[in-house]
Amino acid sequence: MKGTIEERACEIAAYIIETKATVRAAAHKFGISKSTVHKDLSDRLRVCNRALYAAAKQVLDENKAQRHLRGGMATRRKYKGA
Repeated sequence: MKGTIEERACEIAAYIIETKATVRAAAHKFGISKSTVHKDLSDRLRVCNRALYAAAKQVLDENKAQRHLRGGMATRRKYKGA
């Protein structure tokens, strides 16, 4: 991935908003770590593009609220085999 860090942060935010992706999915897509995605979105994006930050934060907060449900369903699929 080439370009500045701010451009990368904007691209990641646009991807998360567009696809409602999790931090883990965005990290996999862009080939970077989860901590880098989180740092880009929480610190760098807040400074360079406030509107995009607010939209991405809304998606991330929604994902955070649902993560305990996703984890429970993954465990259920693991042991049920479905």
